[in-house]
Amino acid sequence: MFNKLKHIKDLRSQAKTMQNALSQESVTVEKGGVKVIMNGNMEITSITINDELAKDSLEGMLTDCMNEAIKKTQKIMAQKMQEMGGLPGIG
Repeated sequence: MFNKLKHIKDLRSQAKTMQNALSQESVTVEKGGVKVIMNGNMEITSITINDELAKDSLEGMLTDCMNEAIKKTQKIMAQKMQEMGGLPGIG
């Protein structure tokens, strides 16, 4: 039982280390007058919209930028996990 508790504590520690490393990463996506910046923890840190962008295309551009930022962030997360040896015991 104590081995399982130690294992859980180790996993939590590794996850916290990974979360800290990911918070230092940043992804920027720009499309058609919209710029989205997202950190490695998948938190949007900035959205910039060109004043001249037509309102009817704004929704689509925002959606495209955010989806691309999420995909890029997921790739960074996978790469960081691989670099850190993954999380043993999961999978």
